[in-house]
Amino acid sequence: MSISYNIGILGATGAVGEELLTVLAERDFPVKSLRLFASERSAGTSLSWQDQQIKVEDIEKADLNGIQLAFFSAGGEASKRYAGRFLEVGAVIIDNTSAFRMEAAVPLVVPEVNPEALEQHRGLIANPNCSTIQLMAPLKALHQVAGLKRVVASTYQSSSGAGRKGMDELRDQVIKVLRFEDPNTKVFPRRLAFDVIPQIGSFEDSGDTNEEEKMINESRKILSLPELKVSTTCVRVPTFIGHCVSLNVELEQGFTMDEINQALEHAEGVLLCTDNEWPSTVDVVGQDDVWVGRLRRDRSVDNGVNLWVAADNLRKGAATNAIQIAECLIQKDLVQVKLS
Repeated sequence: MSISYNIGILGATGAVGEELLTVLAERDFPVKSLRLFASERSAGTSLSWQDQQIKVEDIEKADLNGIQLAFFSAGGEASKRYAGRFLEVGAVIIDNTSAFRMEAAVPLVVPEVNPEALEQHRGLIANPNCSTIQLMAPLKALHQVAGLKRVVASTYQSSSGAGRKGMDELRDQVIKVLRFEDPNTKVFPRRLAFDVIPQIGSFEDSGDTNEEEKMINESRKILSLPELKVSTTCVRVPTFIGHCVSLNVELEQGFTMDEINQALEHAEGVLLCTDNEWPSTVDVVGQDDVWVGRLRRDRSVDNGVNLWVAADNLRKGAATNAIQIAECLIQKDLVQVKLS
């Protein structure tokens, strides 16, 4: 008899939370029961899942007993505040925030890249940053061909990277600009409509933003390359869903473009566009693969290659990767199941 699981989602009413519901159903995840949690402000509403209407519970008042797998997507402060309560009842947490990613004892996992890291989990697993996730499978493939020496990533990140509020602000700004009115700006540091913003997150002393620091540090941890040279520039663009990255990689050894093409074509979770085709955000919305195109040799350095990487940041960049982690836990028998 197959085993099903008691699932909890914290942050169920957000953009990623709703995507988790969609992906759970699409992938026929073995759900025994599903409970949804949010703050008091959102509690009491109902969300549709399959043929059910599930009432959202106030996380402050909820009895968490029985939950076996919990997906967190309510922001870093909420993750830090409530993780202990879920762990106390024996739940395994897959956290979609930056709260625990760089803690040594917390696995940071992209299942196509480092599933073995799950074997050391202590009940808490971190889902990487959305832009980091979509680079990992292509970078692993390149590393296997000739070794990674230096990575330069310039991102083009959609408004949904800032959640539903980000998408709503972009929509409202577009409407106001087209009416020749001054748009309101609350979520982003400047107007996003019909512009680009080369700042995501707050600035660090280094001059990098914390979003750029996340990509640097998380890439090294996931790939187990602590000395890897990584440079990032993260840019917000006026699209709703889907992140793109211009990726320049310098490899340790020589290679042929046939070797690079073959590695990417066979990389798990990667869809390679060939013959000068390239993916856009329109292509990847609703998709779970990472799409790669504009593949070509960088002629300015020895052993350099350029590629364009696109992915749905709400799916592979968040919800799908989290659920793939849960599937991997089940496959490896790493979920503690209470049979009572």
